[in-house]
Amino acid sequence: MPDPAAAARSAADPDDAPVVVSSVRGSFPWTVLAERHPALIGKVRDAFPYGPEQRHALDALLLNCAEGVVEPLAAPAADRGQWDAWGGREYYGRSWFDLPFLWSESYFYRRLLEAVGYFGPGPWQGIDPFRPFKLAELDTPEADEELAALDDLARQPVEEQEEALLHGSLWGNRADLGFRLARAEGGTAAQSQLVANDGDVLRSLFAGGTLCLVADNAGRELIPDLLLTDHLLRHGRVGRTVLHVKPYPYYVSDATAADVLDALRRLTAAKGAAGEAGNRLWAALSDGRLTVRTHPFACAPLPYADLPDDLRREYAAADVTLLKGDLNYRRLIGDRLHPATTPFAVATAYFPGSVAALRTLKSDVVVGLTSTVEAALDAAEGHRWRTGGTHALIQARR
Repeated sequence: MPDPAAAARSAADPDDAPVVVSSVRGSFPWTVLAERHPALIGKVRDAFPYGPEQRHALDALLLNCAEGVVEPLAAPAADRGQWDAWGGREYYGRSWFDLPFLWSESYFYRRLLEAVGYFGPGPWQGIDPFRPFKLAELDTPEADEELAALDDLARQPVEEQEEALLHGSLWGNRADLGFRLARAEGGTAAQSQLVANDGDVLRSLFAGGTLCLVADNAGRELIPDLLLTDHLLRHGRVGRTVLHVKPYPYYVSDATAADVLDALRRLTAAKGAAGEAGNRLWAALSDGRLTVRTHPFACAPLPYADLPDDLRREYAAADVTLLKGDLNYRRLIGDRLHPATTPFAVATAYFPGSVAALRTLKSDVVVGLTSTVEAALDAAEGHRWRTGGTHALIQARR
């Protein structure tokens, strides 16, 4: 059961909540560093015909992650000073497992890009090592079915369309559940898997002004974000959308500007309502109602409490900033183990302006739950509900 005293302490001083680390053997963060990252190195190695230099660097990174300590970027790296300032000076020379999980995980991806020569100079400069995985998601029968479902959805009332598209964006590559949601009678499995639902608050924040949409994954998860954006622009729910993506490949499937174009081409090549949405989005990009934005902070190993001034001003001026996905949620909450009953408004009180999160649960961090919901989930599933991706939340505050 939740500890009321701990919840009160966290509410009074959110920085009292412990930062997530990877040192506990068998924990979710430990599993990511010890098992997922080595497996990913193998997949990246096989995805391209990298030469001996890149293969040697990948092997070295694999060994370093398992047995070594965190090392600085190579001296020529343009962002070496940035990573030094982001915590490197404190963390170099220490085990990957002893550092804050957010920092270790983020730095791993930066080192992976270094290993494959992404930042050059050389023939592999600018080649996204995760691109084959992203493109494969766009060219599947499931993707075809999800886009075809838009034809039926387009015949529903506008309010039901918005509800379905919002849930489609929430569930990502399970978007077909969202398209069916609006037409289902009574409750649905998708609804029952929501551990928190501030959908009404979020929809009230679509006030005809600017939406800052901070994207998460590419491929089949980015397409529902674009479809939601099209709906909001088309029906005047927002006047302008700024789509924030990563400036370079990150966390396997995180969306970059190139991924936005791939998803947009997938839409414009489709038939029916999906193709029409793609053409409207193309026009919105051309006339400035939809803007793609990148910023170095998007790949920083830091919580959103450390937002730089330019992003702080941008988010403050928006009607709402909508953060997609698990990593953005972790950064929003500080990647700290707050009691789950800590109010979302308390955990995000620092954020400049109205903020909302659409997130499937894939890590330990969560706030904004009632004690009843938390107790029921713990009793039914133990700890698995936090990390399995089978539950989701919509949270918002003005």
